[in-house]
Amino acid sequence: MTAAPADAARARATPAPPPAEGRLLREAVRRGRGPAALVLAATALGAAAAVTLPLALGRAVDLLIARADAGFWVLLCTALIATEVATDALVARTGGRTGAATTAWLRRRALAGFLAAPPAATTGTGLPTRLTANALDAGTAPVAAATAAAAGLAPLGGLAGLFLVDPWAGAAFVCGVPLLLLILRALLRDGRAALTTYQEEQGRMARLLTGALSGAATIAAAGTVRAEERRVLAPLAGMRAAGERTWRVQGRAAGLSGALMPLLVAAVLAVGGVRLVAGHLTPGDLLALSRYAVLAAGAGALAGALNGWVRAKAGTARVETVTALPPTPHGTRDLPPHGDGTLALHGVHVTRDGVPLLDSVTLTLPGGTTTALVGPSGSGKSLLAAVAGRLTDPDQGTVLLDGTDLRTLSADALRHAVAYAFERPALFGATIADAVACGPLPEPDLRRALRRAAADTFTDRLPHGPRTPLPEAPLSGGELQRLGLARAFTRPTRLLILDDATSSLDTVTAHLVARALTDTPGTRLTITHRLTTAAQSDQVVWLDGGRIRGTGPHSVLWRDPAYRAVFGAGAGAGGDAGAGADTVTDTGARRRSDVRTDVNSDVRTELPADMRTDLHTGIRTDPRVDTGTGAAE
Repeated sequence: MTAAPADAARARATPAPPPAEGRLLREAVRRGRGPAALVLAATALGAAAAVTLPLALGRAVDLLIARADAGFWVLLCTALIATEVATDALVARTGGRTGAATTAWLRRRALAGFLAAPPAATTGTGLPTRLTANALDAGTAPVAAATAAAAGLAPLGGLAGLFLVDPWAGAAFVCGVPLLLLILRALLRDGRAALTTYQEEQGRMARLLTGALSGAATIAAAGTVRAEERRVLAPLAGMRAAGERTWRVQGRAAGLSGALMPLLVAAVLAVGGVRLVAGHLTPGDLLALSRYAVLAAGAGALAGALNGWVRAKAGTARVETVTALPPTPHGTRDLPPHGDGTLALHGVHVTRDGVPLLDSVTLTLPGGTTTALVGPSGSGKSLLAAVAGRLTDPDQGTVLLDGTDLRTLSADALRHAVAYAFERPALFGATIADAVACGPLPEPDLRRALRRAAADTFTDRLPHGPRTPLPEAPLSGGELQRLGLARAFTRPTRLLILDDATSSLDTVTAHLVARALTDTPGTRLTITHRLTTAAQSDQVVWLDGGRIRGTGPHSVLWRDPAYRAVFGAGAGAGGDAGAGADTVTDTGARRRSDVRTDVNSDVRTELPADMRTDLHTGIRTDPRVDTGTGAAE
């Protein structure tokens, strides 16, 4: 039974290309266009007030010198100054609120893109840095765009005012404008490159630090603190170089503009003084010229506004690498009703960086049975478990659940049909109950899940039971695993996958969990290093170097010394040691197979043509697999 060809073809269709670079920046600016327009309008109003103020001041001074009534002009100056103060306050308040809202939206977008993408595509994305520092810079994009657009209004108004009061003074100022434009151009070109390099090195250090913190106990026990410090701080040299380059660019721009602007103001005042002595200007005109020269010299403030826009663009580009991750494509199908959870893998092949990690894996897990997946470290067990529940897709081959290709299932159908428990589960929510339930869950169902995972024995002793806040509930490794198991037990599934999820449990607790698993509906696939777990399973899949080396009951596989070595047993531990009851299982793929019955164990197996069976041990093995450990899981 296979999936409909049309559905399978749609599911395997090439995903849409990632969005064009800069799309997220445009979306962020468009999302904040309302507040940005308010900032632009307020900045323009403030600039208009600033440009009008010198004329009003000059007129008031001339009237006061002439001992005429200057009351109107004094009141106008007061109103213009109040307008500047009010617009500055409005811009600051609106900018802060808009930046916070845009940052939150960007973080939600980045997190959604990260979670929707296949795990293999998210490796090395440096999500923490992108969600914190980079998103904070990117969140300023709407206001930074408005600020950069309006930053030239006051300087241009000041330059126009210079020409209005005295063209000669305006001409003196214009002589330095080309040099100012060259300074701003260099800031835009060199500043962005240096800032992008700095952010990349910052993200690299954050990834190394996160890994070191997760293994802090191991580092302390091994006495490698100094070595880890050097490893984590290795990107610091690159950060320092990029940071110094950024500050050099900004300092050079600020220094040159800071030196240029006073010279231009001095030139304007010199020309204005000569014109005043010649009788072409009044004292009020000279005051207006000095104010307009300062406004025109504010073109240097463009450097700050443009630098803010550069930071916003660089931050958005970093966040966009996460939001643009191609999501896992899903179909629209549901599983057939009343299925028993039969899982079939046919010709599954997975390659990473040119290295085959799973090679031609063909396997059937009969519905309602428990399969133990064993093998040496690096044999591909966790990768096979990820493929079985579609946390990642194979490069070749198909995975069928109750005859339906997992790639044709809708996302809801897939996640309701498959549950996972991991070696190091991550707990989310405010309380233990929230972390286990992952959504609305009746109290009896919560209690039942905790009891089946043998987690009620410690949650009931907490101050508030399962409602105890997570920060107030220090958990051991085994207790954490039991909560992860309880989460997997909260709902019935067709397929339950345990990725080494009982490795930290003591023997008694592991036995209780194993007994609960037996009563769990559906099919169970468990990665294990425990001999007892393998012995109690209906069948064992022995993985080595990304290939299935043997499949069958534990009692039969135990006769092979190499299999016993997986559990650390020596060559002398033969016979029935560690063996459980033999079980009749369907283990083969239905292609060119030879059906035989082992004369010693009466275990019926179906063997593909490229597999061989040792007539003395009854172990189904693949002659292409040697005793090496293969690629990393």
